[in-house]
Amino acid sequence: MKPITVLFTSMALAVTLYLSPAAAEEASQLLSVQQRWAEVNYKLKEDEQLKAFEDLSAQAEKWVEQEPDNAEAHIWLGIIKSTQAGAEGGLGALGLAKDARKSLQKALQLDPQALQGSAYASLGTLYYKVPGWPFGFGDDDKASELLQRALEINPDGIDPNYFYADYLYEQDKYSEAKKYAEHALAADVREQRPLADAERRKEVQALLKKINHELKE
Repeated sequence: MKPITVLFTSMALAVTLYLSPAAAEEASQLLSVQQRWAEVNYKLKEDEQLKAFEDLSAQAEKWVEQEPDNAEAHIWLGIIKSTQAGAEGGLGALGLAKDARKSLQKALQLDPQALQGSAYASLGTLYYKVPGWPFGFGDDDKASELLQRALEINPDGIDPNYFYADYLYEQDKYSEAKKYAEHALAADVREQRPLADAERRKEVQALLKKINHELKE
């Protein structure tokens, strides 16, 4: 087995010692999706990645069907759909982005605090990455509002700080962007998500390099 699979298995066994069977199953499902998403997003390429995203999306959709009132399930379906859209590109990407928006909006209706406000961060990112009217639903003002809500809930998290820094960079607000990017790098490591954190830090460092280049201009 791959090391990350071994790590997940050990964590899942430990979780079952402290949680009820239903809670343990839910935690196991969350970890499974999170770990697999990191592998697919960061380790796979091209056709292999696209196929893996389709499979993971199907797994998340099944999770939502089984637990329609679970905000975490809707959040991760939205995250998977949005990153799948980025990997696929072309005409199919907008349809996936719309599906992601629907899932994340549903999560906010169920529990806006779920996963430390991750639905706000992911939905805000969609709004500034997707083209605006007439081609898409992109909206920079809406993106800013959502990303700031995410930071209110999780001010020290690596993801909301990185996404907001990236948004500010896209808005040519380089000094502000640098502040949030540096705060993202100072975030605590999430023990259950080592691969995602390591790769996110690389993305933050790459963003900081671009920001510093612009500040020197």
